[in-house]
Amino acid sequence: MNTTPDGRPVPPAHADERGMLEAWLDFHRATLALKCSGLKDDQVRLAAASPSSMTLLGLVQHLAEVERNWFQRVFAGQDVSPVFGENNLDGFGLRPERGIGEATAAWQAEVARGRELIADASLDDSGYLSEQEAGHVGDQGVSLRWIMVHMIEEYARHNGHADLIREQIDGVTGA
Repeated sequence: MNTTPDGRPVPPAHADERGMLEAWLDFHRATLALKCSGLKDDQVRLAAASPSSMTLLGLVQHLAEVERNWFQRVFAGQDVSPVFGENNLDGFGLRPERGIGEATAAWQAEVARGRELIADASLDDSGYLSEQEAGHVGDQGVSLRWIMVHMIEEYARHNGHADLIREQIDGVTGA
């Protein structure tokens, strides 16, 4: 597998559908990690664009919750609590005692658990949304294919936020 100069895995130019989806999701996961690398805890807590309170630390926490939601709750049908507590359902809330190391470890654990849950699944296998969520999608069942495409979209969108936040923190651009 090829990597970018910064070490991220380059998705293959030719692969089957499953391989392509997994490669692009992994690329975007690696991009988020890169956006947070080399920063101190106080830096990942800085919001870049007023009035937004979005931070790199909040993004890592949010994406840990997103991983848990789509792979454990929706796809596997597990009843699991929020990663960072009932008072932080979207993961964006920061706590003084939780730094980037702890948040990154939780996020990586959620990524690993998601990989386990889908390892032997078909892209056509379905997970199930709550009635409220189904109202947005138009169906209560969503395929693993749909979930993976959504996850790529979720990471890509938030990596754009991470680009802007990182540039505001220390001027680093790219990736």
